Amino acid sequence: MKLVRYGPPGREKPGLIDADGVLRDLSRKVDDIDGEALAPASLSGLRKLDVRRLPAVKGRPRLGPCVATPSKFIAIGLNFSDHAKETGAPIPEHPVVFFKAPTCIVGANDNIMQPLDSTQLDWEVELGVVIGRTARYVAVKDALRYVAGYCVINDVSEREFQLKKSASQWSKGKGCDTFGPLGPYLVTSDEVKDPQNLDMWLDVNGERRQTGNTRTMIFNVAQIVADVSRYMTLLPGDVITTGTPPGAVGRIARGARGALLPRAPRREIAHQRAGAERPRCDRIGVIDAIRKRAQRRRGDRHDVAYLVREAETRSVAILRRCEHRAEEQHQAVRILMVRPNRLADEIERIATDLGD
Repeated sequence: MKLVRYGPPGREKPGLIDADGVLRDLSRKVDDIDGEALAPASLSGLRKLDVRRLPAVKGRPRLGPCVATPSKFIAIGLNFSDHAKETGAPIPEHPVVFFKAPTCIVGANDNIMQPLDSTQLDWEVELGVVIGRTARYVAVKDALRYVAGYCVINDVSEREFQLKKSASQWSKGKGCDTFGPLGPYLVTSDEVKDPQNLDMWLDVNGERRQTGNTRTMIFNVAQIVADVSRYMTLLPGDVITTGTPPGAVGRIARGARGALLPRAPRREIAHQRAGAERPRCDRIGVIDAIRKRAQRRRGDRHDVAYLVREAETRSVAILRRCEHRAEEQHQAVRILMVRPNRLADEIERIATDLGD
């Protein structure tokens, strides 16, 4: 099965993609795609459904994070031998474990915001592992039985925060808001016969930036699940992102500072039965210098034109409210990374586009 969560942020509904690519609603069967829905008994019940009888969802709604409210978002660093070689780091003797904040989780194609003072924003396509049953002290030979499914994750990273401002800990550069795009699909484990033979690639605006295969993992999925379960209890719905292949070296910030940045790239993990989301990159929104309210504009309807307080504030809550209001008006969400002397003109232009 290919499970999804669709709808506006914070109001996602559970869904399923059928064999013909049609989005079907699951909200009468499960409350959400969460730990309860991912338990073995629940997944077994979903597999028995006649999907043709499920309501088809009209239009092309936003696909949100494919897992709701995981209690833990665990990451494995330097887990591909070719990526470790690329960075010049030694091959780890044990899995390198760090955490991404659950608050960083967003949909696969949602906007990514560049943090204040960020200079080295980067991407990392990764295989995500979603836990389906409580795991503690799991043996390697049994570990895959605890996996509910797999998804694509972009381990968005800020290298200066990660390597220069975090001492030996990486979480500062890994857990910023919007740094955890998940999905869009959660492919159940019965569809992935060998998680160690999955192609991975990432394109940015049509240009291939990462290419790899899970066969070059230093620690495979079973070893990772078993190792992590020795040090903490894994709960249904928890997410482990398992490392990235070569090509993640901080080129976003270096190549696009002061200009429009690439959208959070659509990543895909190819599998013969899982289907594929075609990689596409549009422009992403980055708040870098929005500092002025366009008060000369008349009418509350113009507030949707990113009337945020000051450049340094860069409030996530305000951004999401603006995005939601723009969505209600069927308008495109566009926040540009601009130089301060271009700011007023840009706000004025967006206000005109959205309001007139």
